[in-house]
Amino acid sequence: MKASPLLMSALYFFIGILFTYLAIQSVEETIWNWTTVILSIVATFDFAIAIRLLGLHFFIKNSNKE
Repeated sequence: MKASPLLMSALYFFIGILFTYLAIQSVEETIWNWTTVILSIVATFDFAIAIRLLGLHFFIKNSNKE
């Protein structure tokens, strides 16, 4: 059974929210510590993948109509 791009997009979006929450919680005196920066970068990649998978879902949906 293959996972649909829509499901994978939702999972990546949720993981991005989780990493964003962890980055916010890891702030100590300043936001420029390595833990916060790395967690923010991972969250950014997760959101980018979620957006690309959402676009792929709509591309496949529109190509099946034709």
